[in-house]
Amino acid sequence: MASIFGRRLLPGNIVWRITQLKDNVELYSLSLDIKHKIPFGVCNCSRQWSSLAGTKKVDFTDLTRPHTWYPHARRKKRNVILHVGPTNSGIYCGPLRLLAWEVAKRLNKAKVPCDLITGQEREEFDGAKHKAVTVEMADVTSDYGCAVIDEIQMIGCRTRGFSFTRALLGISADELHLCGDPGAVPLIEEILKVTGDSLKVEYYERLSPLVPLKVPLGSFSNIRTGDCIAAFSRSNIYMFKKQIESGGKHLCSVVYGSLPPETRTRQATMFNDANSDSDVLVASDAIGMGLNLNISRIIFSTLQKFDGVEMRDLSVLEIKQIAGRAGRYGSKYPAGEVTCLSSKDLPLLHSALNSPSPILEKAGLFPNFDLLYMYSRLHPKHGLYDILEHFVDNAKLSANYFISNIEDLLKVASIIDELPLSLHDKYLFCISPVDVDDDLSSQGLTQFATNYSKNGIVRLREIFTPGTLQVPKTQVALKELESIHKVLDLYVWLSFRLEESFPDRELAASQKAICSMLIEEFLERLGGWQKPMSRKLPHQHQRSSRLNSQLFQVATKEY
Repeated sequence: MASIFGRRLLPGNIVWRITQLKDNVELYSLSLDIKHKIPFGVCNCSRQWSSLAGTKKVDFTDLTRPHTWYPHARRKKRNVILHVGPTNSGIYCGPLRLLAWEVAKRLNKAKVPCDLITGQEREEFDGAKHKAVTVEMADVTSDYGCAVIDEIQMIGCRTRGFSFTRALLGISADELHLCGDPGAVPLIEEILKVTGDSLKVEYYERLSPLVPLKVPLGSFSNIRTGDCIAAFSRSNIYMFKKQIESGGKHLCSVVYGSLPPETRTRQATMFNDANSDSDVLVASDAIGMGLNLNISRIIFSTLQKFDGVEMRDLSVLEIKQIAGRAGRYGSKYPAGEVTCLSSKDLPLLHSALNSPSPILEKAGLFPNFDLLYMYSRLHPKHGLYDILEHFVDNAKLSANYFISNIEDLLKVASIIDELPLSLHDKYLFCISPVDVDDDLSSQGLTQFATNYSKNGIVRLREIFTPGTLQVPKTQVALKELESIHKVLDLYVWLSFRLEESFPDRELAASQKAICSMLIEEFLERLGGWQKPMSRKLPHQHQRSSRLNSQLFQVATKEY
């Protein structure tokens, strides 16, 4: 009998759904009877399938009918309401991690029990009939009266788009509310033509004015309370923070993508708090989605960014998303303003804000594990890398979809393919939240997978023991601490999927919290002038830890 996520599956736990439609055999997702459903299944049904496959040739690379992967949703005629408009055009909640936290917190504070489910958190409350989740954790096997998918234009994202497609097609709800940019409307309309759902599009105007300024900021001496400097590299973020604080008039909070989510949330909270000393924000495009901030004026330090491949101009949608964070409706600023640091960027800024949203042409798509598993049965000698590559190269798609970028998955597959792991376990490690461009994070995944393959259990103390880690004193030391946080975050993620094999979740979570606290201390100390420390760190022996394996020789020396 199969074992998955540390649980033994009893007869009847797996429901394998196969149906014949016209001349095609359609393969549907597995429904796993486990406490927390994960967005992919594992099948142990080769015998059942082979008997059917022997009478009907099946093309597992045919992805032209992805709506049929979700029979639970197809049994229901859903009422889909698409709410579109510029940023800050209505009240909505969404599935991104920070928003999931915010939604759950607000509902529970209002005495409406709401569970929080993300890849790294599970908080359940007695009597809860609501859930706040990240889009990747959307449950497509349960029935809901109402569901909301926020930032639906992300369906066109080259890396995460497939998760939004899965939620759009797979959530079984009487009412499904989609919130996002107007550029997504034609694509959503086209996709839902074949689902049998009804669709109503509601258009909104921005609830508070956004005023593009005709003059640049020019100098940081012109910074004022409520300003947000948008920058696109961590070195520039810290440089701007220092320059602004050296003037002696303002203290800055910082927000960027590689900061731990907990730290990002607390930095945003400090900036939003009228009683806090932090009255200016320096941030990356991480603020463009999922954070509600009391910003009066957005100032673009540049309108170019390196996207991991090349240096390019910001897109119209990116500029609108970031600029739209100024003057949020309900904040203390009745109107928002937006400008640039340099006058040379003003023409592009004004042009983008006056342009219509670009129309999305295709939605991201990626095969679920079931399809990859059945495809692998046709190529039993191939590793996961070859299976992924060959599947994607041969996938057949309708005009509305593209295969999501799998470069990161392939990088992980190339690392772990030689380990004696099942295809399912390899797939699990490949979709884990590892930062393949971060050496320490990649090494952490490799060691976790290696230990798991050898021993079937991974104890955190094998690589993480009490040490002498201190508050970082340079950006190099800070980056290493952020990398350690990523490794701990990865352990927690794996512990929710391989519970018996990764048993030290509480220890990893507590060490994550310590990392976040040390990072915040660095942020407080960085700058031209210091404010008094507002809180005490835990005792040295409680907070000092370091990764100590050969792979994790992170020095705790002062840089």
